[in-house]
Amino acid sequence: MRTTDEVQAALSGGRAIVALESTILAHGLPPGRNRKVATRLEETVRAAGAVPATIAVLDGEPRIGLTSAELDRVCSTDLAKLSRRDLGPAYALGRDGATTVAATAAIAAAGGIRVFGTGGLGGVHRGAADTFDVSADLDVLAETPIVVVCSGVKSILDIAATLEVLETRSIPVLGYRTATFPAFYLRESAYPAPWTVQTPAEAAAVARAHFGEVPGSAGIVLANPVPPAAEMPRDLHDELLAGGLALLAERGITGPDVTPALLEHFHAASGGVSIDTNEELVVANAGLAAEVAVALAA
Repeated sequence: MRTTDEVQAALSGGRAIVALESTILAHGLPPGRNRKVATRLEETVRAAGAVPATIAVLDGEPRIGLTSAELDRVCSTDLAKLSRRDLGPAYALGRDGATTVAATAAIAAAGGIRVFGTGGLGGVHRGAADTFDVSADLDVLAETPIVVVCSGVKSILDIAATLEVLETRSIPVLGYRTATFPAFYLRESAYPAPWTVQTPAEAAAVARAHFGEVPGSAGIVLANPVPPAAEMPRDLHDELLAGGLALLAERGITGPDVTPALLEHFHAASGGVSIDTNEELVVANAGLAAEVAVALAA
């Protein structure tokens, strides 16, 4: 693994570090805007007193922390999307790739980073009883000791089944200042959050106890609702979801093509609202992750 001097100095000095993924930059946001968001994320982490470590694979090498030129490269070239299972082939074949939640968490934890800020966690897909389509994020988090700060899972997934898997895999789920599990674009789903913390210090205390005193190596989900001003209007959300599901049925889209198709429908049919919501929630999560990292380092 290669780290930037800034990240290496923070690791050596026991300072707060926040891992950031690269898939949202390479695949989740439009060209141009993605680079601005990359800068905004890193500035948000620094403003809260932590060091940002955006993670990607470049020339077959895992990078923990990216230079400005490397961020340009991630945001302007066609990178493969790498989950943890794809890391070995990418390393061996010298490929470039943007890391998903699963891959970012694995690389970050291996590098000694304990807090990761992202947009949404992957989960159980609708119809998984037939397709077995379950995100690798869940299994990776079950064996990777890292706090993932996210806005729950997207409402296009099966939220109830996702929460069941998190319970089965002994992954603590904390709602940040909420007793309800968030649904990415929406502040609330129909499901409760198993635990609630009110401050970054409380979240850090849970992390210390979980990683230091509880047997096992599972990570933690810290679910932070999208900021109120950025929440997608619920009537628009419900209209988009219904239209997207009808589109899937009409076109016979199944399996791994379901989520990309639904997300593209949300982006195209919302007039950009979904992308605005996505940006604001990931920035908020990066900021909260930094505050938790600072409290954990202290």
